[in-house]
Amino acid sequence: MANLQALLEEYGASHGEPVNKLLHAVCVPIIVWAVVALLWSIPFPVATGDWPVPVNWAMLTLVPVMIWYFVLSPRLAVGVALYLVFMIQLTVVLEHSTPRPLWQIAAALFVLGWIGQFVGHLVEGKRPSFLTDLRFLLIGPAWLMAGLYRAAGLKY
Repeated sequence: MANLQALLEEYGASHGEPVNKLLHAVCVPIIVWAVVALLWSIPFPVATGDWPVPVNWAMLTLVPVMIWYFVLSPRLAVGVALYLVFMIQLTVVLEHSTPRPLWQIAAALFVLGWIGQFVGHLVEGKRPSFLTDLRFLLIGPAWLMAGLYRAAGLKY
């Protein structure tokens, strides 16, 4: 498995233009939330209402994702985990407080987020990294988190 620094550098090679960076800083979190919310919206075959932690398709998907992040970098994975906890909480709040079904909001934001991503790559003049390696769909959030760590003077 490639190391984190190599993956971040390869991802960063197609994300250097300021407009593309800004669009990714906005759109990647939107897409991550939308994926969490869409998975959250899929009916789960087992009733888990009394369990202390919700068990659903979103949570079951995030477990192996977080294991992968921890293998790459335990320090960075802590930041990603905190971010995902926030995304889950946002999902729960929106699920119970919006007049529209959660999946509809998530689907609309998912599409808008990807439009923003592709506009950024048009401005950059480079193809999205995930078109050559699907791991880059997970490196995008890690790349943003690594940028926050660097800005805060933290190691990842």
